[in-house]
Amino acid sequence: QVQLVESGGGLVQPGGSLRLSCAASGSIFSINAMGWYRQAPGKQRELVALITNSGDTNYADSVKGRFTISRDNAKNTQYLQMNSLKPEDTAVYYCNARVRTITFRTSDYWGQGTQVTVSS
Repeated sequence: QVQLVESGGGLVQPGGSLRLSCAASGSIFSINAMGWYRQAPGKQRELVALITNSGDTNYADSVKGRFTISRDNAKNTQYLQMNSLKPEDTAVYYCNARVRTITFRTSDYWGQGTQVTVSS
């Protein structure tokens, strides 16, 4: 089994910053791509940022220049630094990881979600 545990959400004023973390644990052999998604009320879940195991990144246009995704492979942890936050960034943020387990099965795993609210 593989678990992803998120932390770091909360309430922040417009223009503020937050840092999300997502730690993977369990029967992990290796982790390929990791990413962050978000879902606002009444909207579909959307990709925010992706990072490969070699460090290549990809961002949604709406967050480019404001958000930075990173990972610590030794800790099986990924981060999302969010700066210059806007009210439209308000959503539940989910982390995702494509994990190859010790039984050599590859599957996508999801965190439980963390609420980010940007409001004055």
